[in-house]
Amino acid sequence: MNKIFSTTVKNLDETDILAMKFSNAIRNNGAFVCLYGDIGAGKTAFTKLVAKHLNVKEKVTSPSFVIINEYLSGDLPVYHFDLYRLENEGVKTIVDELTEYSKPGVLTMVEWAEFSDCELPFDRIEIKIEYIDENKRKFDFFALGDKYIKALEGLEQ
Repeated sequence: MNKIFSTTVKNLDETDILAMKFSNAIRNNGAFVCLYGDIGAGKTAFTKLVAKHLNVKEKVTSPSFVIINEYLSGDLPVYHFDLYRLENEGVKTIVDELTEYSKPGVLTMVEWAEFSDCELPFDRIEIKIEYIDENKRKFDFFALGDKYIKALEGLEQ
C-alpha cells in the first residue's frame, strides 16, 4: 500500500476543492474506493461532493439501510456501498458483488470498509478521513495497485 497524499481541510469549501481534484483524477477510468473513518468523519459528505463533480443529477444519500445506492446520470456510473450494517460475516457474502463493481469505467465508493474482515481481492484507493473538529478533517489517500498511484499523484497539485 502506497500513501500518495495527505491533507487537512479546514472547511466544507476546501473539502469541495479536494473532491473536485479527486473527481478529475479518476474521471477517465473510474476507481474502487474504500472509505474509512468514524461516524461523522465525512465519508458520505465526501462521496456527495465527488458525485457532484462527476455531474451526478440524483440526490446522493447514505446507503446505510439499503447497502448500495446507484447513480447513473453522471459522467460515469457511481455505486455507493455502506458496509456498516453487514459487519464481518455479512461482507463475506457480498465480496463477489463488490468484485463486479471494481471494473474500469465506474466509481465505486465503499463506506465502512473497515468492516471488511476479509481481504478485498482487487486494486483500490483507500481514503482515511479523520475528524479533527466540527469543520476540520484530515484526509489520507492510499493506492493499492499501480493504476491508482498515477491517478492520485495529481491530487498534490
